[in-house]
Amino acid sequence: MLSMLATSAPAGAQAPTLWRVNGPPQAGEHSPIPESDGAISLPMAEGNWLVTADIGSDAHAGTTTIKAENRRLMLDRITSAKGQHVLRRFVVHVHHAALGPVPANAPGGDHVRLRPEQAAQRNWDDRLTLEILRPGAAVRSLRVEPAHVPTLFLVGDSMVTDHPAEPTASWGQMLPAMLDDRLAVANYAESGATLKSFLADLRLDKVLMQMKPGDYLLIQFGHNDQKANWPQTYAEARTTYRAYLAAYVAEARRRGATPVLVTSPERRNFDAAGHVIASLGDYPAAMRELAQALNVPLIDLNAMSITLYEALGPERAPAMFNDEGRDHTHYDNWGAWMAARMVADGLRAALPALASHITSAPFDPRHPEAAQIARSAAHTGARPLGN
Repeated sequence: MLSMLATSAPAGAQAPTLWRVNGPPQAGEHSPIPESDGAISLPMAEGNWLVTADIGSDAHAGTTTIKAENRRLMLDRITSAKGQHVLRRFVVHVHHAALGPVPANAPGGDHVRLRPEQAAQRNWDDRLTLEILRPGAAVRSLRVEPAHVPTLFLVGDSMVTDHPAEPTASWGQMLPAMLDDRLAVANYAESGATLKSFLADLRLDKVLMQMKPGDYLLIQFGHNDQKANWPQTYAEARTTYRAYLAAYVAEARRRGATPVLVTSPERRNFDAAGHVIASLGDYPAAMRELAQALNVPLIDLNAMSITLYEALGPERAPAMFNDEGRDHTHYDNWGAWMAARMVADGLRAALPALASHITSAPFDPRHPEAAQIARSAAHTGARPLGN
């Protein structure tokens, strides 16, 4: 049982803070703030936070899954025997919408531009929110301290973003569970986003103001950039799209970070012979060509996704997609898990320096794997923006 006491640690505290989860806090401990859906919130400032979870219970065995912020998978099905202490560490990135003051007469804004429903989400506040998925979970306490580690910043659209409610999911929100505690994942992607809108909403500004030497910028756009019926944000593949991608690459490199280009996963459309019908036009090829021209590491998720869909075939592939397969674009938890496995493999191959931090085993998209991700409480029947 969570204690209802709501003592909080000072925002931005640098000393480790211990949060008691399974009962009243003892001397020097704090109680998390209980949320209406069973999640808990820890008042923490913007930044990367190392969480050490003491998993287990003196009363029962457990199987524990922990998600952070908007259903960002951190720990997946950690088992503990009765009385056992299992320590697991992970890093959570916390951020808010503020950009800081704008100099007099300078263009720009002081906040990321968010719609009301976006501003209300858990990934835009000054709290570190955790879902400890029940029944069966067993967590005694959480130790939280600053994490001084490289950050993988994710920018992109609905195929990357942290979706706040079931059943839609993305590779971006599954990836943290496949990395060790020496890397942080900061997901700034948003449903419906394009290279142009990401700039206009000041999301890239937010990423760049936090970026430091040694960080990484994973860039995946294309699904919405190709929409000529969106004239304000349309980017033609061989010209404007390439130019905007090149600008993102240059901004990362100027700050000492490593850009990584990720081709967009394909939509699930099969021809009569069981082959995937390409729907993304010249955009994957344009990204591949730019990666070669600018010597940028590339993760070819587009090609891997086609291999995966065709391995499953028209009958089985719908099970990895949102809305019981009626959605041909967005993933459910299983699809997002396999897409994240492919991205993790892509990171391992493209950036050998990160290989030791990737905890998932190699994944062959020709051989799909089963995965049962515990479901969060939040659920919606609405399709993501840009669908």
